[in-house]
Amino acid sequence: MMTMYEQIGGHETLRVVVVVFYRRVLRDPLLAPLFEGFDLARLRAHQAAFLGAVLDGPHVFTGRSMRRAHAGLGVTTDAFDALIAHLAASLVDAGVTAAAASRLTDAAESFRSAIVTAADQP
Repeated sequence: MMTMYEQIGGHETLRVVVVVFYRRVLRDPLLAPLFEGFDLARLRAHQAAFLGAVLDGPHVFTGRSMRRAHAGLGVTTDAFDALIAHLAASLVDAGVTAAAASRLTDAAESFRSAIVTAADQP
């Protein structure tokens, strides 16, 4: 039986998802400042490993905890909502099945409390 990772097209599909996701994020005026000064190639690799692990792919996610990785970044609820929306749109753009897309966005959503570290401004 194929894993969901294999069903969506594996590494190549996730590579497309991650490229499209960061293209969207870096064009978003709310989100782009959060990524200034970061090594985008490294972030893309971590994102692909995370998504691959969620879909039972061969990846083993070995990065820092979500809380530690996002500490001090000042991610707001609005910013996190925008990230989830960009992820969902990127999955659709890459032709990922609805079931896999739901699994990935649900997994990302499960880290909301670890990633959102700042209050939204009124």
